[in-house]
Amino acid sequence: MSDAALRRFVHRLEADSRAGARALANECARRLARSREDRRRVRKLFALRRRLREGGLRFIAGVDEVGVGPLAGPVVAAAVVLPDELELPGLDDSKKLTACQRERLARVLRERAHGWAVGVVAPQEIDRVNILQATLKAMRRAVLALPAHCRPEHVLVDARTIPGVAAPQTALVHGDAIDGSIAAASIVAKVYRDALMTALHDRHPEYGFAKNMGYGTAVHLAALRAHGPCPSHRWSFAPVAAAGRR
Repeated sequence: MSDAALRRFVHRLEADSRAGARALANECARRLARSREDRRRVRKLFALRRRLREGGLRFIAGVDEVGVGPLAGPVVAAAVVLPDELELPGLDDSKKLTACQRERLARVLRERAHGWAVGVVAPQEIDRVNILQATLKAMRRAVLALPAHCRPEHVLVDARTIPGVAAPQTALVHGDAIDGSIAAASIVAKVYRDALMTALHDRHPEYGFAKNMGYGTAVHLAALRAHGPCPSHRWSFAPVAAAGRR
């Protein structure tokens, strides 16, 4: 139910003298208040983007990555260029959201964005170049893969500057928590990588990738000790190398 419809429903309930109707009206009013507060919070996340738009820029990309810390699987970055008017209730850093919330928001973002793209760096390449360089490569690939009709005039990126990208950039520490475009990219990247890890689970179920997403949980480390690494593990990471030497 939309906020407007909910307000009309509350007005009708408030005219009803029954205790149940009054209780429901109060609950609906609290829901409306939470919705208004969330809209204000999300609006603040786009303050920098509004300033850039007021300066004449049209296409502003948010960029973020996921998968730096896991022992297995790729590092994935996403770049997202959002339109001016897009309702994104609940938008936040992907780490603060449930899987269902991320899936819902990712679906809206993919359908409604001017453009989006991902960059993926596989474990073997991570091992060759190190995880920092792999992360920067994934970000660069995501930005360069954006559709031609919305090539970014400015890039908002989480914490670092991406080499090999011509557009001006603004690096924001904890950007996925304080900027809406970067938060949107974090959600798209997280949902995309989680799907890849779920597919890897089907090939290597013994490591529990569908649950741990490649991170070094106790279950994952125990499986490494029992079975050794698989081709999707990062051999340059110490726990994997240690398990492979056994």
